[in-house]
Amino acid sequence: MNRSVMLGLFVTASMMASTSFAAEKPADLCDANLQRIDSAKTQYQTSPDLNARVSASVSKARALKAQGKIDDCLAETQQTLLDIQNATGDTKK
Repeated sequence: MNRSVMLGLFVTASMMASTSFAAEKPADLCDANLQRIDSAKTQYQTSPDLNARVSASVSKARALKAQGKIDDCLAETQQTLLDIQNATGDTKK
């Protein structure tokens, strides 16, 4: 019985910990994507059209993040990263 109780406590603690860590994950991913976009500036600055689209997208993503729309920010930044990859032919993740 002691093993059952200990296992139950361990499972409960694990589940509670995973939900608290998961709550911050999307915001962190949005920030990470914004950092990756900023790091890729040399790849997209040579194309004025792509540079303008990326700048507009980054502004939109930051505004969405400020409004608390983290899922929308994440979607916007992921699409921008895909656009950069497609335009530059970079297939690295």
